[in-house]
Amino acid sequence: MAATAGCGGGDSNKLLLYSHWMSSCTCRVRFALNLKGIEYEQKTPFILGDRFGPEYLKINPMGLVPALVDGDFVISDSFAILMYLEDKFPQHPLLPIDLQRKAINFQAANIISANIQPLQNISVSRYIAEKFGPDEKLRWTQAHILKGFDALESLLKDYAGKYATGDELYLADVFLAPQIHAAVKRFSVDMNEYPLLLKMYEAYKELIAFQDAMPENQPGAPAEA
Repeated sequence: MAATAGCGGGDSNKLLLYSHWMSSCTCRVRFALNLKGIEYEQKTPFILGDRFGPEYLKINPMGLVPALVDGDFVISDSFAILMYLEDKFPQHPLLPIDLQRKAINFQAANIISANIQPLQNISVSRYIAEKFGPDEKLRWTQAHILKGFDALESLLKDYAGKYATGDELYLADVFLAPQIHAAVKRFSVDMNEYPLLLKMYEAYKELIAFQDAMPENQPGAPAEA
């Protein structure tokens, strides 16, 4: 469950995760790697201003994080990375055997990955601030988080146990944990409106795998993160 910053080198068999400390998408991958007990190295791509430099575009032409390097193989996009890890490293499965609960995990993950996180992305919020003023940025972000959380609270009420779909940690939790954490820490969302999600968040915070994956505990994070 090791994560280090650096520019490469080290164990050639160790996975390399290109990341940024604030990225919730990368946080999902770190959480999953920790749950599966997989050692990895972290590397922050060279940043010119606030943009990833040209060398990183050779790794991921979209210029986004995360990207995972496994030997000679490179894969980007957190969902694709998680499915790759699930197939290659069967320990601590991220998907339940039960087909209905498996489907609910995919649905919850997609609510976050397709309907919440992209709309709170820095590039989107910056655009909103430029077009409509800085005060609108937080309102925009909160509105989309709340809409997604409304859906998740309803979706999971018949499936949740200690975690999203029972008493084991699965894919939905890997997406939920960083998203709730970002909502609380970055976007001042009142989680008391979502008692089910809040209960899960409190359970996540007890986990070393969660704590080690969170943005404020990553290389490069400012002290006040």
